[in-house]
Amino acid sequence: MSINSESDKAANLVIGPTSLGMVRIYVEAEGIELPMDFEPDEALEIADELRAAAEQAMAIAGDPKHPKKHRGEGRTAKLGTKLATKPATKPGGGGGRRD
Repeated sequence: MSINSESDKAANLVIGPTSLGMVRIYVEAEGIELPMDFEPDEALEIADELRAAAEQAMAIAGDPKHPKKHRGEGRTAKLGTKLATKPATKPGGGGGRRD
């Protein structure tokens, strides 16, 4: 499956801090629970990539509220970046590593 492949599968996404100071992205779908913990600086990098992708998607869709499309400017996302995840237990359960 690629970024442009459509699917009718659904998942729940929960994002929040853990009790150990990590940022957890928790994905739950049919028969799957996937907790991913990130250091706060890694989470900020993910947020930057998500914002850049949203800006690019708005430009592709021709969103008139997107100013960069009209100025010929754009932000390049770090596409395909692999981020290391840390094992965790339950949403908000404070999994991951302790420094």
